Amino acid sequence: MIKFLLFLILLILCWPLALVAIVLYPIVWLIMLPFRIVGITIKGVLELISAIFYFPVRVLRGV
Repeated sequence: MIKFLLFLILLILCWPLALVAIVLYPIVWLIMLPFRIVGITIKGVLELISAIFYFPVRVLRGV
C-alpha cells in the first residue's frame, strides 16, 4: 500500500518519471529474479549446514 501511495505522489509530482518507472519495474524484476533464486538456495544450504553441525549438541542436551 505504501508503494502505491508513493507511486501516486510521484505521478502527481512528475508524471513522465512515473511512467518510466511503470515501464522499467517489470524489466528490473525479471533481471533480479535469478539473484533471488540464488539467494534462497544459498540460505537453505547454510541453514542445512548449521542444522548438521548443531544436531549433536541438540542430541546431547536431550540426554
